[in-house]
Amino acid sequence: MSYDPAVALDFFKSAGKPTDVKQTQVIFAEKETNRLFQRSKIYFVLDGEVSLVAGKKVLGSVRKGEIFGEMAALTHAPRSATAVAKTDSTLIALDDQEFDRALEKTPGFALMMMSMLVARLRDTIAKLTAAGTLSQEAKVKESAAFSRKQMDDLVRGLANDPPIYYQKGREIISAGSKAVLMYAVVQGRVTVSIDGRVVERLGPGGAFGEAALVDPSPRLASAVAETDCELQPIPRPAFLALVKVSPQFARQVLASLAQRLGVLTERLK
Repeated sequence: MSYDPAVALDFFKSAGKPTDVKQTQVIFAEKETNRLFQRSKIYFVLDGEVSLVAGKKVLGSVRKGEIFGEMAALTHAPRSATAVAKTDSTLIALDDQEFDRALEKTPGFALMMMSMLVARLRDTIAKLTAAGTLSQEAKVKESAAFSRKQMDDLVRGLANDPPIYYQKGREIISAGSKAVLMYAVVQGRVTVSIDGRVVERLGPGGAFGEAALVDPSPRLASAVAETDCELQPIPRPAFLALVKVSPQFARQVLASLAQRLGVLTERLK
């Protein structure tokens, strides 16, 4: 699903209001983090142009109809760049709660945004592979997309697709294969690898395989049971239904994709 500015505009207008910013005004600063009563926001450019700068390097511009700030807003990580109004501009910003309300009204935006993140994942992996960076050792932290309660709700909601079990060392998915399922880890640990190098370790609540459900291309990575595992399979029809009816599920999948992209992008630096 390609990016559609009209869909994005409807999404942002459903929960946010336009705000004018003057030329040279700083919208957010590099390394800025969430503060009490002030969460990171995601922005839509209604009019004008915004520059993104890291250090003294201009990374690019965001123009009318485009979005920015989504990585930090989804992952709650520090901002990777400073955003400055290049011209007098009009923006619509959404915080966490506004973003969730907008997802309830325009769930199609979640799928569109997932497609954008998956496309960037594929591009980043291609660059890492070409540069040989994936062969370098890197610290891999255990991650989880869903809380214990969210996992319990997910398992109950997918009663027609009961959890499945994998013994330690067994391959769950392989890179290049076609996808019919994504998985959430109920118990145990799973390692995700690209070209034989572990890039992610998932514990209970971790999710993997969603990229190939969003974009029906071959799988980006392989996954192996690091321990005996209990996994909740999520077929594509159920995945699409959950995105439409559960803003929380959609948001957590978006956050998982964004976190994965952020980790891999760090290897390009």
